Amino acid sequence: MDRRTFLEGVAAAACGTAVWARGLDVFAEETRPAVAVTMDDFFFNETPLLSPAERNRRILAALDAHAVHAAAFVVGRNAETDANRALLAEWTKAGHLLGNHTYSHPSYEDTSFAAFSADILAAENVLERIPGYSRWFRFPYLKEGASAEQRDRMRGFLRERGYRIGHVTIDASDWYVDSRLRERLKTKPDAELAPYRDFYLDHMWARAMYYDGLAREAVGRTVPHTMLIHFNLLNALFLGDLLSMFAAKGWRLVDAKTAFADPFFVSEPKTVPAGESLVWATAKETGKHAAPLRYPAEDGEYEKPKMDALGL
Repeated sequence: MDRRTFLEGVAAAACGTAVWARGLDVFAEETRPAVAVTMDDFFFNETPLLSPAERNRRILAALDAHAVHAAAFVVGRNAETDANRALLAEWTKAGHLLGNHTYSHPSYEDTSFAAFSADILAAENVLERIPGYSRWFRFPYLKEGASAEQRDRMRGFLRERGYRIGHVTIDASDWYVDSRLRERLKTKPDAELAPYRDFYLDHMWARAMYYDGLAREAVGRTVPHTMLIHFNLLNALFLGDLLSMFAAKGWRLVDAKTAFADPFFVSEPKTVPAGESLVWATAKETGKHAAPLRYPAEDGEYEKPKMDALGL
């Protein structure tokens, strides 16, 4: 073998190694879990410690610090005033998605089709006044219908109106932790915040691990997760810590629009009652989970004994 042939062979081998290494990097990136922030409700009520405007500023600052864009699902009645719409406009101005969460936050399971669809349109009428509003919809309480007929009729209505459903994959009970924190602060304004932060982070990590494992079983792969949290005092205080935790544990932080672009999010599981996390519903439909799936999938009643035991 002459020197030129030898060198060409070495170059080819090096090129092949580089391609293989890049392939490993791509594979690792695809299998490393990813999570996006989706936030519901946007009740601009007064809370201990922080005003509505301060909560808004802190949450947006935490998202900006981690260079991610969230999806905000807004209850229409919370956007009736000019002041509140101005706060919400800060979200779309910063590049976050802003969608419809009904006008009055009813549970579809307990509401007629006529009343629920009217509630969606009432929210649409208010939210369209905010520049950047887009037709994404999330069901309150993640309840999509108590029967197949109720479920499918609303899915058809949303399609006709040009809406996509902003599904959740990681459901949780941050709202319950927030309620316990606010109650404590009402009676003890100088209460230590760190125990609530630690409980919150542990709770969210446990739910993320559960739903990612469920996705790998039911879908056959990890999915870009959409994490459900709420516009509240808890997240104004600790959203930055939450995102830092996921990053430190090796999860990728991605934009909500990026997550929703995954083909998994056009799934329409045929479960009844319909709803919950899309991962939960997929597992329920396929039966690819050995243990029983609790219903509701998440609720404050599951976290109450834990917080009681810790004195929180």
